[in-house]
Amino acid sequence: MGCVVVRRLPDGTARPVGRAHNGTESLKDPTAHAEVLAITQAAADVGDWRLTDCALYVTKEPCPMCGGAIVLGRLALVAWAASDPKRGAHTVFGMFSHPGLNHHPATLFPVGGPEILAELQGFFRDLRRERG
Repeated sequence: MGCVVVRRLPDGTARPVGRAHNGTESLKDPTAHAEVLAITQAAADVGDWRLTDCALYVTKEPCPMCGGAIVLGRLALVAWAASDPKRGAHTVFGMFSHPGLNHHPATLFPVGGPEILAELQGFFRDLRRERG
């Protein structure tokens, strides 16, 4: 999984302020999802936990934990290439439009094309084969 957080600047340009890949296995940390790591970097770069002028782009739809971080961080937009029909924060739990939450980021999915979904599916297929 890969994630980038991009900040819209006052002059209309944008720049990356956080980027990460999934570190759950390498860091032995169940919270080390790409989104959480990229949001942490973005907040440090921006100097505020409110990321209202930022957009998050990620390979696969965020899980509920990452969805919570997106809502709490007040990100303006979250975009992903492949939805997660088993545990997607938006697809399954409706977190980004839930009336009980205080922030509702705009969503954009799927981004990219079928080749991105095919590559992601191939990655997970190969991973399952390696693990037996």
